[in-house]
Amino acid sequence: MRAAAGGPVRATGDAPMPGALVRAARRAAGLTQQDLCATVEVSRQTIIAMETGDYAPSVYLAIRVARALGTTVEELWGAAASP
Repeated sequence: MRAAAGGPVRATGDAPMPGALVRAARRAAGLTQQDLCATVEVSRQTIIAMETGDYAPSVYLAIRVARALGTTVEELWGAAASP
């Protein structure tokens, strides 16, 4: 992992970024960011930060997001944990 000067810490490598997986799952579910934030009861800024990889949700929020998107936490964020 590396940190840009004054920026967020992001993983490097060939694995898809969790944020990209969240965005892809949201789009596949036919939801807008506004739809998802209303469903999981967070701000749109939180959804944006998750999709850009600038925010790692709590376990409880990750579960709510995964359920809203019809997927699992492991499918959305599990790839980031594998070496």
